[in-house]
Amino acid sequence: MAHDHRSLAFPTLRKDSAAPKRRSEWRAVGMLVPYLWEFRFRVAIALAFLTAAKLANVGVPLILKDVVDSLDAQTAVLVLPLALLAAYGILRFSTTLFAELRDVVFVRVTQRAIRRVALTVFRHMHSLSLRFHLERHTGGVSRDIERGTRGISTLLTYMLFSIVPVILEFSLVAAILLTKFDWRFAAVTFVAVALYIAFSVAITEWRMEIRRQANELDSKA
Repeated sequence: MAHDHRSLAFPTLRKDSAAPKRRSEWRAVGMLVPYLWEFRFRVAIALAFLTAAKLANVGVPLILKDVVDSLDAQTAVLVLPLALLAAYGILRFSTTLFAELRDVVFVRVTQRAIRRVALTVFRHMHSLSLRFHLERHTGGVSRDIERGTRGISTLLTYMLFSIVPVILEFSLVAAILLTKFDWRFAAVTFVAVALYIAFSVAITEWRMEIRRQANELDSKA
């Protein structure tokens, strides 16, 4: 069976193969969806903790603003500033607490996905003919598999806990700016975020091209 282990490595980025490569990357993301669906209850709890952490994080500066406003020299009652200060501390603590609980709940999903994908690839490797193992560099294939399993954790974590939180937090901040300030504040924030996203995507594409070439060379070594 004529298989080349280099097909498992990341290809060198070229303009004429950019579209098929992106489709392949989206297929790889789609292959992980069943593992998320299997633990959908844990994923839902992790997303709930994530939402709570972001709500608490957005509420921190609002409470701090109320604390500062309540510390008026003409205010004789200290109950309100103390209560707001306590609420500020609770929100700061809740931000860290919910983020840690999110990681505790989601770690089993990540590790189970890594285990199942690794076992699937391992069984496939053992189902190949002896000719494949004699003619191909099995060590390079092993390194490809190792990089792939490590990438699962990174992909799931960034997909759920980096992209989704940024969208959620930006929406909350934009809503607060629109309701409490002039619309131009929200517009400036939107433009800044859009420029940051465009810059991040461009730099990531550039870094990934170098990373794919490094992976190819490592597999051939």
